[in-house]
Amino acid sequence: MKPITVREMPDAFVILFFVVLFAALTTHIVPAGFFEVMVNPDTNKSELIAGSFQFAQDYQGVPLFAEHGNVGFLNFAFEGMVSGSKWGSSIGVMMFIIITGGAFGIIMQTKAVDNGILTLIAKTQKLEMAFIPILFVLFSAGGAIFGMGEEAIAFCIVLLPLMRAIGYDGIVTVLVTYVATQIGFAASWMNPFSVAIAQGIADLPLMSGLEFRVVMWIIFTTVGIIFTMRYASKVKHNPKLSPCFTEHDKPLKTEINTQFSLTDSIILITFLLGIVWVIWGVIARGYYIPELASQFFTLGCAIGLIAIICGRLRVNEVANAFKEGAKDLLPAAMIVGMAKGIVIVLGGDQADTPSVLNTLLHYTGLLLGDLPQTISAICMYLFQSVFNFFIASGSGQAALTMPIMAPLSDILGLPRQIAVLAFQLGDGFTNIIIPTSASLIGCLGVTKVDWFVWAKFIWRFMLLLVSISIAFIVFAVTINFS
Repeated sequence: MKPITVREMPDAFVILFFVVLFAALTTHIVPAGFFEVMVNPDTNKSELIAGSFQFAQDYQGVPLFAEHGNVGFLNFAFEGMVSGSKWGSSIGVMMFIIITGGAFGIIMQTKAVDNGILTLIAKTQKLEMAFIPILFVLFSAGGAIFGMGEEAIAFCIVLLPLMRAIGYDGIVTVLVTYVATQIGFAASWMNPFSVAIAQGIADLPLMSGLEFRVVMWIIFTTVGIIFTMRYASKVKHNPKLSPCFTEHDKPLKTEINTQFSLTDSIILITFLLGIVWVIWGVIARGYYIPELASQFFTLGCAIGLIAIICGRLRVNEVANAFKEGAKDLLPAAMIVGMAKGIVIVLGGDQADTPSVLNTLLHYTGLLLGDLPQTISAICMYLFQSVFNFFIASGSGQAALTMPIMAPLSDILGLPRQIAVLAFQLGDGFTNIIIPTSASLIGCLGVTKVDWFVWAKFIWRFMLLLVSISIAFIVFAVTINFS
């Protein structure tokens, strides 16, 4: 049976183009509307008044092409990318993604993170009871702190021979690397490429709700560890129970060569201090997207300087690493800008300005408004889970869905923090199974696990994650998580 590959799915930009086309056509069918707004004295922010929706008069749909800076269907890409300010969507978020991506490009190019993980693997591989939990926590933390995902492919290549030598299989390798990163990604309290962007679009303080999310991360990571250890133990005692077992998968002797040095220690300590600085800045000083981007840029420069002084990298190599890191995230940044173009084509995201988006929000609110708030929140989560099949990029999905979900939560009487929670859980966990995730397909490819075999194996675990996610959302609604 031919395995599913990413090439069989339309590119995210293709999907996005047709979404914009559909949005443009919608403006000629659905009338625009607006809400009355008021300033909340407690938060000093504008909030729409429930039941105040009304249709605009003499509204015309967007043309195919517009002149003199007006909005047309074919203008959506440029208009979306230059909209907003440095404080948020879209130009601010786009530059944040590019600059932060460049900074992490420098950090990863030093190989200090790789050397640290490989050294830890070498030191713990004989401690079988601790080996899987330590690796799982490490990769989960990577997903939570800096959105680790694609890097798991390289570690699958390194770890597969070792896992087979211990008596495990390719599935265990994917579980402790890629699945762990996505659990961290979904339950993150500070991921700059998902939670931070979603909170920025939803006009929430960055890292707000940190305590709730840290507890959530601990619980999900623990569940992942238990599931992985139970399966690994079963396969080790009887290799034929592995869904991907073949007679060729015999234990191989392997040895990991580690080259952890003083330079690696200095770089990793600097990185950890930088993360502490970021957290302190957001919590104690109220730093937002401009400061956060500057902090990550400073961290990248500091680590680049250390690498140059210690002879790890040359000056031009640091510059190239920054450019490569920024280039890798350029598509994600462009999706953010183009996604904003959809909102602009629909008339904008201001509640008191005539917009087709406001009309859609009004009727969606009427549809969900008769449901209990808990059911409405669960529906938001399920929508995000399904939507991730089409747009697997966390930042891209945030840019596409949060302009709708944040004001929808206002209409439903739910805190916007719950809308962000529904986004991150729906976006993160489905990456574990969807064939449109390039990182998942890459990990399965190097470990020689067919996607159909993987889907048949992982669906029960996915149901468990979904059940726990729904439980967290219900609890969040109960405590009015904000």
